[in-house]
Amino acid sequence: MTVPNPHIKFTYEDYVNTPEDKRYELLDGELIMTPAPAEIHQRIATLLGWKLAQFVSETGAGRVYVAPFDVVLSNTDVVQPDLLFVSNARAHIVTAANVQGAPDLVVEILSPSTAERDRTLKRRLYARHGVSEYWIVDTEARSVAVLLLREGGFEVAGTYGEGDTLTSPTLPGFELSVDDIFRD
Repeated sequence: MTVPNPHIKFTYEDYVNTPEDKRYELLDGELIMTPAPAEIHQRIATLLGWKLAQFVSETGAGRVYVAPFDVVLSNTDVVQPDLLFVSNARAHIVTAANVQGAPDLVVEILSPSTAERDRTLKRRLYARHGVSEYWIVDTEARSVAVLLLREGGFEVAGTYGEGDTLTSPTLPGFELSVDDIFRD
């Protein structure tokens, strides 16, 4: 009798063969199915995506993408950030099928089913693969943490709450009222 090996890791090839009617990520060789996000998550993703895309279009800085769009960080790490930005200088990592490498900016909007993973595993994963800037949008605290990649991992560059104006070191000139993100 053959016993399954719990240490077997899935690869990108396994990932692309998962059912299309389900949403998966591949984190350190483990296939993780994620449920559809709640309304607040989708509302914030739409607003942030629109604001980022508008700014990037006006400045010609690069491209903004919304989930689901695969970001292949390695053969055993494939993520679908809620939003991502790739600068013109790094446009070569964008293919017709996916992004091959670390985006310049990644945004994750916390959901009850993903919050812990976004704050820990994905934070380490994004740092290890070279994402320059990582935003963690906390719908319960009504805040956005902007993290910048430094030697040894991410450092919090700022935490923006109600009444604050969010800025991005990766997108000079970008400003957004946090109140606008969380308005009901």
